[in-house]
Amino acid sequence: MHGFSRLGSGSGRISSGCGGGCGCGGGGGGGNCSTSPTTMTAAMAAATASPPTSPTVSPRFRHSSGSRRKSSSSNVYVSGGKNSGPKLENFIERIVYIFLSAVFRRRGVLLFAPIFYFSGMLMYMDSLSLLPGSRIGGGDRSSSSPPGSIYRSPQVFEKLWPKMQLDTNHSYNELMSAWRPRLHQTWKPCVNWSTASSGLSELPKSNGFLIIEANGGLNQQRISICDAVAVAALLNATLVIPMFHLNSVWRDSSKFGEIFDEDFFIYALRNNVNVIKELPEDILHRFDNNISNIVNLRVKAWSSPSYYLRKVLPKLLEMGAVRIAPFSNRLAHAVPSNTQSLRCLANYEALRFSEPIRLLAEKMVDRMIRNSSISGGNYVSVHLRFEEDMVAFSCCIYDGGEEEKLEMDNARQKNWRGKFKKAGRVIKPGANRMDGKCPLTPLEVGMILRGMGFDNATSVYVAAGKIYRAEKYMAPLRQMFPLLETKETLASESELAPFQGHSSRLAALDYAVCLRSEVFLTTQGGNFPHFLMGHRRYLYGGHAKTIRPDKRKLAILFDSPNIRWENFKRQMHEMLRHSDSKGYEMRKPSSSLYTFPMPDCMCKQQELEVRNPDGNITVTI
Repeated sequence: MHGFSRLGSGSGRISSGCGGGCGCGGGGGGGNCSTSPTTMTAAMAAATASPPTSPTVSPRFRHSSGSRRKSSSSNVYVSGGKNSGPKLENFIERIVYIFLSAVFRRRGVLLFAPIFYFSGMLMYMDSLSLLPGSRIGGGDRSSSSPPGSIYRSPQVFEKLWPKMQLDTNHSYNELMSAWRPRLHQTWKPCVNWSTASSGLSELPKSNGFLIIEANGGLNQQRISICDAVAVAALLNATLVIPMFHLNSVWRDSSKFGEIFDEDFFIYALRNNVNVIKELPEDILHRFDNNISNIVNLRVKAWSSPSYYLRKVLPKLLEMGAVRIAPFSNRLAHAVPSNTQSLRCLANYEALRFSEPIRLLAEKMVDRMIRNSSISGGNYVSVHLRFEEDMVAFSCCIYDGGEEEKLEMDNARQKNWRGKFKKAGRVIKPGANRMDGKCPLTPLEVGMILRGMGFDNATSVYVAAGKIYRAEKYMAPLRQMFPLLETKETLASESELAPFQGHSSRLAALDYAVCLRSEVFLTTQGGNFPHFLMGHRRYLYGGHAKTIRPDKRKLAILFDSPNIRWENFKRQMHEMLRHSDSKGYEMRKPSSSLYTFPMPDCMCKQQELEVRNPDGNITVTI
């Protein structure tokens, strides 16, 4: 998968952009703070704008106010006398008097507007930890830290565990009713597979050979492959089976055919794009038998189809072969429908895992179904991102004290050298946690699922790499879900041996087992869950069947040691309902069809309710 998510390996590729890294906390301490500057800026703007003309003051009031100003003005300088008024006996009193006088003068407000603004900001920030309604679930705080900024999940679990143990016998019903049926909103795949598999006339003569290099992890490579198919069709080029870049983080030397079924890929696309395994010898000889001598075009990210026709096609016609390396995210999301259809065909139909991966994955799925007999063969899968490098990259603090801090500092230095020690970089672990950027721990994942109604009879599959301090952090999750499996427990050591040391192949096993689960819980984002959400929509009538928890809200809930079980459950069920309602999301122009296959790869079906003679309703399409 891309740089976001890596499974089956100790070092991970981290998501693009901020991704919850150390530098992401500079923005502040929580959602409420972000509204304050806007509100106060508007207030100051109103205060500093030219005021409207005031109504004429009556002569009587003008005279009296003028007299008061004159008398007051004299009092500043006159230190004695029968009618001099209050005396200003020291310097401080004079300063205060001048300040107040300026404030009450119409233009004096302008001088002190900045002071008012910054004072108000400081007062507002200080009040965050004092607001009684700012915490979900209540509870006394042991420090002045803002709500949600400290990892207190173990204390919350200790409080709620007795209640969890009593709350059982819901797994079957919860697994059956997690997703509400959507009448009149059924979707099914409508990729033109019949066109791909039927015998059609030969493709037009090729304009040349397109060679691309897919970089990143398993699903980042999928993006490159599918986009390459679309670009090859656009240029009327012959696509050479993509090469995989040996990533310094992933360190997986697997070739295309070791992860995907190469022959099936070529066969599935034969009527749309000509794909070959290797560059022909005569073409390679033209470049001195060195593929590096073929011109490498530097294509900008998210390029439009017109860009390829204007910039790449002329070079292809001139040279007969071109390379584009790297090729990650080199085609825009918004492209014509025929180009999108080829992406759909490549991703959902042509790309299937190699036979060794496919056979072992099928065995693992069968074992999960057998282990889930209590719940009708349905199980929950979780994508758990709590590897050492992910925790280090987030710069979040858990409960390991100085030992944890030292380990995380060493991990950051090892993987990113001095990136996190650059001058001006601000590290704010509390702000990161409040902003939902900290990886969820196995303990937190367990509490989420138990709060949603999945009890200890639920079968859970955990897709993950090497968990940081697994013995410590996985223990409470196993305590809550005894029927917990990973690829290491579900497959034998000998079955996994051919895949060890190849993180993309191990990730493919996790992907296949998660794909067939009734419920999928994502915890940190990245290409792995995004591809799974799209693929599950493609398989399950348009619904992702994916739980996407609100990590900002969770940060506050897990920072509430005195929260009541009933309140916690209510919040979890609300998150489940929200995930259910978002399951049918349609693709927006700026979104990826790999996450949102509707409407590009799927067609909406009309449903009719027919009442049978016995009174039952049958839904037909």
